[in-house]
Amino acid sequence: MYTKLRPRTVSIADLGCSSGTNAFGAVSGIMKAIDCVRKKLRLQSPEYNIYLNDLPGNDFNAIFGSWPQHLQDLKKEMGEGFDGECFCNGVPGSFYERLFPTNSLHFVHSSYSLMWLSQVPRGAEENKRNIYLAPNTPPCVVKAYYEQFERDFETFLKCRAKELVTGGAMVLTILGRISEDPCSREGCHIWELLGLALSDLVEQVFLK
Repeated sequence: MYTKLRPRTVSIADLGCSSGTNAFGAVSGIMKAIDCVRKKLRLQSPEYNIYLNDLPGNDFNAIFGSWPQHLQDLKKEMGEGFDGECFCNGVPGSFYERLFPTNSLHFVHSSYSLMWLSQVPRGAEENKRNIYLAPNTPPCVVKAYYEQFERDFETFLKCRAKELVTGGAMVLTILGRISEDPCSREGCHIWELLGLALSDLVEQVFLK
Protein backbone atom coordinates (compact mmCIF):
# COMPACT_ATOMS: atom_id res chain seq x y z
CA MET A 1 0.00 0.00 0.00
CA TYR A 2 2.66 2.52 1.04
CA THR A 3 4.91 1.65 -1.90
CA LYS A 4 2.14 2.45 -4.39
CA LEU A 5 0.52 5.46 -2.72
CA ARG A 6 3.42 7.04 -0.84
CA PRO A 7 1.12 9.40 1.10
CA ARG A 8 2.63 12.24 3.11
CA THR A 9 0.11 11.47 5.86
CA VAL A 10 -0.81 7.85 6.60
CA SER A 11 -4.18 7.27 8.28
CA ILE A 12 -4.47 4.00 10.20
CA ALA A 13 -7.59 2.73 12.01
CA ASP A 14 -7.65 -0.10 14.54
CA LEU A 15 -11.27 -1.19 15.01
CA GLY A 16 -12.08 -2.85 18.33
CA CYS A 17 -8.84 -1.67 19.94
CA SER A 18 -9.89 -2.46 23.55
CA SER A 19 -7.99 -0.71 26.35
CA GLY A 20 -5.33 -3.12 27.56
CA THR A 21 -1.60 -3.18 26.95
CA ASN A 22 -2.19 -4.59 23.47
CA ALA A 23 -4.21 -1.55 22.33
CA PHE A 24 -1.21 -0.16 20.44
CA GLY A 25 0.23 -3.47 19.24
CA ALA A 26 -1.28 -3.56 15.76
CA VAL A 27 -0.73 0.14 15.09
CA SER A 28 2.92 -0.11 16.16
CA GLY A 29 3.48 -3.07 13.85
CA ILE A 30 1.96 -1.23 10.89
CA MET A 31 4.07 1.86 11.55
CA LYS A 32 7.25 -0.23 11.77
CA ALA A 33 6.45 -1.97 8.49
CA ILE A 34 5.84 1.35 6.74
CA ASP A 35 9.05 2.77 8.15
CA CYS A 36 11.05 -0.19 6.80
CA VAL A 37 9.64 0.42 3.32
CA ARG A 38 10.21 4.15 3.66
CA LYS A 39 13.89 3.61 4.47
CA LYS A 40 14.37 1.30 1.49
CA LEU A 41 12.81 3.91 -0.79
CA ARG A 42 14.87 6.63 0.90
CA LEU A 43 11.79 8.72 1.58
CA GLN A 44 11.10 11.16 4.37
CA SER A 45 9.02 9.87 7.29
CA PRO A 46 5.30 10.41 6.72
CA GLU A 47 3.01 11.83 9.36
CA TYR A 48 0.63 9.39 11.00
CA ASN A 49 -3.01 9.75 11.91
CA ILE A 50 -3.83 6.92 14.32
CA TYR A 51 -7.51 6.18 14.98
CA LEU A 52 -8.38 3.82 17.84
CA ASN A 53 -11.99 2.67 17.76
CA ASP A 54 -14.14 0.79 20.22
CA LEU A 55 -17.58 1.11 21.78
CA PRO A 56 -18.26 4.27 23.83
CA GLY A 57 -17.94 2.34 27.11
CA ASN A 58 -14.30 1.52 26.37
CA ASP A 59 -11.70 3.06 28.69
CA PHE A 60 -10.18 5.55 26.24
CA ASN A 61 -8.70 7.55 29.14
CA ALA A 62 -6.43 4.62 29.97
CA ILE A 63 -5.32 4.44 26.33
CA PHE A 64 -4.50 8.13 26.08
CA GLY A 65 -2.75 8.06 29.45
CA SER A 66 -0.24 5.49 28.20
CA TRP A 67 0.11 6.85 24.65
CA PRO A 68 2.91 9.42 25.22
CA GLN A 69 5.25 6.86 26.78
CA HIS A 70 4.37 4.27 24.15
CA LEU A 71 5.10 6.72 21.32
CA GLN A 72 8.41 7.67 22.91
CA ASP A 73 9.42 3.99 23.16
CA LEU A 74 8.27 3.36 19.59
CA LYS A 75 10.37 6.21 18.21
CA LYS A 76 13.45 4.84 19.98
CA GLU A 77 12.73 1.39 18.60
CA MET A 78 12.31 2.67 15.04
CA GLY A 79 15.64 4.39 15.29
CA GLU A 80 17.35 7.26 13.54
CA GLY A 81 15.54 8.86 10.66
CA PHE A 82 12.03 8.58 12.07
CA ASP A 83 10.91 12.17 12.44
CA GLY A 84 7.27 12.06 11.33
CA GLU A 85 4.60 13.53 13.57
CA CYS A 86 2.10 11.08 15.03
CA PHE A 87 -1.44 12.01 16.09
CA CYS A 88 -3.57 9.62 18.15
CA ASN A 89 -7.36 9.88 18.09
CA GLY A 90 -10.13 8.01 19.88
CA VAL A 91 -13.19 7.10 17.81
CA PRO A 92 -16.05 5.79 19.98
CA GLY A 93 -18.82 3.98 18.13
CA SER A 94 -19.88 0.74 16.48
CA PHE A 95 -17.84 -0.38 13.48
CA TYR A 96 -21.11 -1.59 11.98
CA GLU A 97 -21.71 2.07 11.14
CA ARG A 98 -19.72 4.73 9.28
CA LEU A 99 -16.92 6.04 11.50
CA PHE A 100 -14.74 8.07 9.12
CA PRO A 101 -15.11 10.43 6.14
CA THR A 102 -15.10 9.03 2.62
CA ASN A 103 -11.64 8.16 1.23
CA SER A 104 -9.87 9.05 4.48
CA LEU A 105 -8.12 5.82 5.56
CA HIS A 106 -5.06 4.08 4.15
CA PHE A 107 -5.04 1.04 6.41
CA VAL A 108 -7.75 -0.66 8.50
CA HIS A 109 -7.01 -3.36 11.07
CA SER A 110 -9.36 -5.38 13.25
CA SER A 111 -8.42 -8.39 15.34
CA TYR A 112 -10.85 -10.78 17.06
CA SER A 113 -13.66 -8.24 17.09
CA LEU A 114 -15.95 -9.14 14.20
CA MET A 115 -17.30 -12.25 15.94
CA TRP A 116 -19.23 -9.86 18.20
CA LEU A 117 -22.58 -9.19 16.53
CA SER A 118 -24.32 -5.83 16.36
CA GLN A 119 -27.35 -7.25 18.18
CA VAL A 120 -28.77 -10.47 19.60
CA PRO A 121 -30.32 -12.46 16.73
CA ARG A 122 -34.08 -12.83 16.73
CA GLY A 123 -35.12 -16.15 18.20
CA ALA A 124 -31.95 -16.56 20.26
CA GLU A 125 -34.14 -17.19 23.31
CA GLU A 126 -34.89 -20.62 21.82
CA ASN A 127 -31.28 -21.58 22.53
CA LYS A 128 -32.21 -22.79 26.01
CA ARG A 129 -29.47 -22.50 28.65
CA ASN A 130 -26.84 -21.84 25.99
CA ILE A 131 -24.92 -18.64 25.23
CA TYR A 132 -23.33 -20.05 22.07
CA LEU A 133 -24.10 -22.55 19.27
CA ALA A 134 -24.00 -25.79 21.24
CA PRO A 135 -24.64 -29.38 20.04
CA ASN A 136 -28.26 -29.09 21.25
CA THR A 137 -28.92 -25.68 19.64
CA PRO A 138 -32.07 -25.75 17.43
CA PRO A 139 -31.51 -25.29 13.66
CA CYS A 140 -33.65 -22.12 13.69
CA VAL A 141 -31.22 -20.49 16.13
CA VAL A 142 -28.21 -21.53 14.04
CA LYS A 143 -29.89 -19.94 11.01
CA ALA A 144 -30.64 -16.74 12.95
CA TYR A 145 -27.00 -16.36 14.05
CA TYR A 146 -25.75 -17.05 10.53
CA GLU A 147 -28.06 -14.47 8.98
CA GLN A 148 -27.19 -11.86 11.63
CA PHE A 149 -23.46 -12.33 11.02
CA GLU A 150 -24.01 -12.17 7.26
CA ARG A 151 -25.86 -8.84 7.58
CA ASP A 152 -23.30 -7.42 10.00
CA PHE A 153 -20.28 -8.43 7.94
CA GLU A 154 -21.80 -7.04 4.75
CA THR A 155 -22.53 -3.74 6.53
CA PHE A 156 -18.98 -3.63 7.91
CA LEU A 157 -17.43 -4.15 4.47
CA LYS A 158 -19.67 -1.55 2.82
CA CYS A 159 -18.73 1.06 5.44
CA ARG A 160 -15.01 0.37 5.13
CA ALA A 161 -15.20 0.39 1.32
CA LYS A 162 -16.35 4.01 1.48
CA GLU A 163 -13.79 5.05 4.10
CA LEU A 164 -10.69 3.47 2.52
CA VAL A 165 -8.82 5.32 -0.20
CA THR A 166 -8.39 3.57 -3.55
CA GLY A 167 -5.41 1.27 -3.12
CA GLY A 168 -5.80 1.17 0.66
CA ALA A 169 -5.49 -2.05 2.65
CA MET A 170 -7.42 -3.91 5.34
CA VAL A 171 -6.39 -6.84 7.55
CA LEU A 172 -9.04 -8.72 9.54
CA THR A 173 -8.37 -11.52 12.03
CA ILE A 174 -11.52 -13.50 12.84
CA LEU A 175 -12.21 -16.65 14.83
CA GLY A 176 -12.83 -19.67 12.63
CA ARG A 177 -13.15 -23.43 12.76
CA ILE A 178 -12.10 -26.42 10.68
CA SER A 179 -15.38 -28.32 11.04
CA GLU A 180 -18.31 -27.47 8.76
CA ASP A 181 -20.67 -28.14 11.66
CA PRO A 182 -21.65 -24.75 13.16
CA CYS A 183 -22.46 -26.50 16.45
CA SER A 184 -19.09 -28.23 16.69
CA ARG A 185 -17.43 -27.99 20.11
CA GLU A 186 -14.24 -26.96 18.36
CA GLY A 187 -13.03 -23.76 19.98
CA CYS A 188 -16.14 -23.44 22.16
CA HIS A 189 -14.78 -24.69 25.47
CA ILE A 190 -14.42 -21.19 26.91
CA TRP A 191 -18.05 -20.36 26.03
CA GLU A 192 -19.25 -23.61 27.58
CA LEU A 193 -17.51 -22.81 30.86
CA LEU A 194 -18.78 -19.23 30.82
CA GLY A 195 -22.32 -20.45 30.11
CA LEU A 196 -22.21 -22.86 33.05
CA ALA A 197 -20.99 -20.08 35.34
CA LEU A 198 -23.78 -17.74 34.21
CA SER A 199 -26.40 -20.47 34.68
CA ASP A 200 -25.18 -21.04 38.24
CA LEU A 201 -25.43 -17.30 38.97
CA VAL A 202 -28.99 -17.20 37.62
CA GLU A 203 -30.00 -20.18 39.75
CA GLN A 204 -28.51 -18.45 42.81
CA VAL A 205 -30.47 -15.28 41.95
CA PHE A 206 -27.34 -13.20 41.37
CA LEU A 207 -28.43 -12.52 37.79
CA LYS A 208 -31.86 -12.09 36.21
